[in-house]
Amino acid sequence: MAKARTPKRTTPVTNTPHWSVLALAVAGMLLTGYLSIIAWSDSGAILCGPESSCDVIQQSRWSVVLGLPLAFWGFLLYALIAGLAWRGTQRMKSWRGLWSLTLVALAMSVYLTLVGLWQLGAVCLWCLGSLALMAAIFVTLTFQRPAQAPGIPWSNWWLNRGVVAIIAVGALHFYYDYDRLLARPADAQLTALAEHLSDTGARYYGAFWCSACQQQNALFGPAKDRLPYTECTPNGRHGAVAFECVRADIQSFPTWIINGERHMGVLEPRELARRSGFTWEE
Repeated sequence: MAKARTPKRTTPVTNTPHWSVLALAVAGMLLTGYLSIIAWSDSGAILCGPESSCDVIQQSRWSVVLGLPLAFWGFLLYALIAGLAWRGTQRMKSWRGLWSLTLVALAMSVYLTLVGLWQLGAVCLWCLGSLALMAAIFVTLTFQRPAQAPGIPWSNWWLNRGVVAIIAVGALHFYYDYDRLLARPADAQLTALAEHLSDTGARYYGAFWCSACQQQNALFGPAKDRLPYTECTPNGRHGAVAFECVRADIQSFPTWIINGERHMGVLEPRELARRSGFTWEE
């Protein structure tokens, strides 16, 4: 009589925390948490004096998403990564999810760093610190993956996840530049005001990296292109100041000169209309 086979006992796979990723994610939470507090308190971060590269970036329109500081979204992202790392990455599914999330986050960090360089001519040291942490998490996950991960050919894996990362970056770019990308028509009254300012000899002096100038332009939307604007730093933040700005003795941005009077700071369209003699229709 044949003996009944005793089924082999299999040791269940336990997911232990991925300590190195968890430590990096916690460091990211501390960094972005600090920057979030700074943003909400409207104060300057350490090593970020007025008009410094960090200050320029943190005061720019690229530092806010859906009305909340970008740093706060980074904090939530690091918290999610920390939670997933605490659960462990020994299982294929867990590693895939965490690796994919980190790739998207890294792509967005690189995009925002390049935006700071191209659009503002500035680099934030705190932002570079966050980028370095995210890159370290990504590299750690890549080289400490479970056996047989990702489970499909690497070329297919990179292609699929790369497309997702590109879509995420594209969505973020669209959010920041949807006015230009959708070619939203300019407001007729704002356009008329901008043309009136130009026709009456008013001048608006500013700098492309100036956060207050970005706020001033945002008040006019697409009509900003018709403003009598003079760029004072065409060669970058640390380049020579344009002759027109030197001759006009421009000390801060933005500066308006209307009917021979100098006005510094952001001016609402109605205020510009009043000072320039433009009839503002309700």
